[in-house]
Amino acid sequence: MKIVIAAVGRLRKGPESALIADYLDRFAKTGRGLGLPPVQILEIEDKRGGGMAAEAELLARALPDGAAVVALDERGQQPTSPEFAARLASYRDQARDLCFVIGGADGIDAALRERADWQISFSRMVWPHMLARVMLAEQLYRASTILAGGPYHRE
Repeated sequence: MKIVIAAVGRLRKGPESALIADYLDRFAKTGRGLGLPPVQILEIEDKRGGGMAAEAELLARALPDGAAVVALDERGQQPTSPEFAARLASYRDQARDLCFVIGGADGIDAALRERADWQISFSRMVWPHMLARVMLAEQLYRASTILAGGPYHRE
């Protein structure tokens, strides 16, 4: 299994970058014993300014062959953390690669969004795509702790 975050934009050094690195490091340590690999980040940049369609084409090229695609979109389902963890475990148990897709400032092109196996949202509110990366990294770490049987404060 391979887990990839394909995201539009380059993340500069700063607080968001530090948070992502911390959560993904925690995920790698916790996930190792659960059969979850470290997360790979692929940053996509449309240097020609072609908008969402061009970004979607670049993102589509970055998708691992046969991977389950999870699009982060404000119109998506809003799973609980345990539901997210269960879905992650399901992909792991199927030995299926997994690719989370985060669009640019304007979101994800409809054609790529429709291609996704699952569309999720962290809120009906719109979040900056760089913060969406932070929230995804945190939820991956939280999912690994839930799957490891750690205490979950909501249960």
